[in-house]
Amino acid sequence: MTARTPRRPAVRRLTAPLLRAWPLPDPSAGESKEDRGRVLAIGGSVQVPGAVLLAGLAALRAGAGKLQVATVAEAALPLAIAMPEAKVMGLPGTRHGAIRDLGRDVVDAVCSAGAVLVGPGMDCTTATRRVVAAVLEAAACPVVLDAGALQSDVVRAVRRRAGQGATIMTPHIGEMAGMLDTDADAISADAQAVARDHARDWNVVLVLKGPTTTIAAPDGRIWINTTGSAGLGTSGSGDVLAGLIAGLLARGAAPEQAAAWGVHLHARAGARLSRRRGLVGFLAREIGDEIPALMQRL
Repeated sequence: MTARTPRRPAVRRLTAPLLRAWPLPDPSAGESKEDRGRVLAIGGSVQVPGAVLLAGLAALRAGAGKLQVATVAEAALPLAIAMPEAKVMGLPGTRHGAIRDLGRDVVDAVCSAGAVLVGPGMDCTTATRRVVAAVLEAAACPVVLDAGALQSDVVRAVRRRAGQGATIMTPHIGEMAGMLDTDADAISADAQAVARDHARDWNVVLVLKGPTTTIAAPDGRIWINTTGSAGLGTSGSGDVLAGLIAGLLARGAAPEQAAAWGVHLHARAGARLSRRRGLVGFLAREIGDEIPALMQRL
């Protein structure tokens, strides 16, 4: 007898009926904001303070109960004024205005969070790698890695994290090419296989963003999202998506469920804004405003 080739899991397209059959945790039974979880968003710099603001507000729009933000000290006060809903903590900075490392208070916040997001508004530097490594070591909850946190050296720390909590990585095609030291065309040509193989090898939920976004779980399951709008290709849009996923995680969604719902809600919000404002030209800050109603109507 010849051995059978193992069958690969089917690729499922994200649709409203699929997600309705995969409902998010019901928030109506909660008695307080604590029941919907706490998100800690770490990111930003003096040059890009708004990225972590967009991500944090998106986490609240996704239904998270509490928000904490950690950013470079020089940006902390303006962010605290702009985000009265959040506790904002200042961190020591580099001479270039980026986060240098985590302080004791933020490490404690990582330990007590329901979901941690790190990377928005951060560059791919040694200091960022140090921050990400400290988060991965301290966190017992799901961690979302975005933007500057998406570095090849970070993968080793992710692999060491096995058993401590899920990790979700959200690279676009260019960022994935950078992590793999290849060109973007090679990633685009076989995005599903790349996402599937590296989700398995890195033991992460991988959200590979593009015109068609691929979500791959470590066990080989794959979902694709083909809806959305060209207008979502705008500054800050990825920060919003990362925040949505973190907010859904804090509410108790499974990692692959939070990724799937976050990607589809983000795409649907873009489509709605395109119909109302035009194909392009809407702002990332407007995307999150669409989310609460979409969650109700999906």
